[in-house]
Amino acid sequence: MADDDRPVPLDEYPVHQVPLSMKHVATGDRNAYDRCIFHILDHQGRALLIVGLGVYPNLGVIDAYATLRVGDTLHAVRASDALDEDRMRLAVGPLRIEVEEPLRRLRLVSDDDSLSYDLTWTADFPALWEPHHLQRRGDRLTLEGRRFVQAGSVAGVVRAAGEEFRVTAADWTGTRDRSWGVRPVPGEEGGRLAEEHPTEGFHWIWCPVRFEDRFLMVIVQEDADGHRSLNEATLVRPGHRDRQLGWPQAEITYRPGTRHPESALVHLGDVRKPRELQVEVLTSSPLAIGAGYPPADDWQHGTWQGRGWVDRRTYDLTDAHPLAAYGVTDHAARFRLDGRTGHGIFEYGSFGRHDPSGFADFTSVAP
Repeated sequence: MADDDRPVPLDEYPVHQVPLSMKHVATGDRNAYDRCIFHILDHQGRALLIVGLGVYPNLGVIDAYATLRVGDTLHAVRASDALDEDRMRLAVGPLRIEVEEPLRRLRLVSDDDSLSYDLTWTADFPALWEPHHLQRRGDRLTLEGRRFVQAGSVAGVVRAAGEEFRVTAADWTGTRDRSWGVRPVPGEEGGRLAEEHPTEGFHWIWCPVRFEDRFLMVIVQEDADGHRSLNEATLVRPGHRDRQLGWPQAEITYRPGTRHPESALVHLGDVRKPRELQVEVLTSSPLAIGAGYPPADDWQHGTWQGRGWVDRRTYDLTDAHPLAAYGVTDHAARFRLDGRTGHGIFEYGSFGRHDPSGFADFTSVAP
């Protein structure tokens, strides 16, 4: 028997879902993935740290990244390596995630001199399933993901460029998202299928918000004509049944000449008790810069970089970054709902035509 056909340590545990070693996934799709993202933000908008780690079992890749926005500077560390058989060791280069208590407490660590941190993330609310996510191009399934989201408190320290941030539960918020399934990785063949089914437009809001005594999750995905393919508005309160808040509708105030949101008003609730979620953007981090999300041109998740690859970058966000306009941006934000103030992420992306917003094509921007 060849070494790569032997059982792996995780096979000792009764966690199998299909008659395969835990080294393998049930699909042969090259785009199979399993990853996470954390957002750590201070309540004044001084800093936004984004941390992620992903495994791509059919590509033999594990990678991770950390970006920190301070002022107009974005510090980034990215690492990639060959995927080994120890799936419970979440570490790549100087970046690692330690699961100290599943669904309750995790430790985030970077030992890199250019951007270092040691943070303990503790859940304040139970994890919440997001809607099952499906996307197709014609008859080709391009994305099928299962996700959960969670909000919590964070404590520890972050350092970059000689500046140190003491992270405390009173002044910082942490949200996280875990997802797995199939999702496009660079190298996917477009060909005639892509030509015959072009993307006209895409509109996206993903919004986890932590209040002192409750957690709110809002998700909206719409096509060019406004058809909604993903919808979520759920309020979580410990000791209460999760409350569904209907069909969220967002009124967004854009920076003139862009699709960059400066604030928003999201209408929630049913006709008996309408509610309004006020969104005040504090600082922003485009995921196409530093974090490896499409359409980044210097590194993207799941791509083979060789063994032991580590890359460090500093970006000036006052410079023009044209690709950022065609990728999703994570905005650290202050929220108000029912007289309460909370903090979290207003993740937003709008590309191409979107009839409800009045955007006619990929060149359209707010007046």
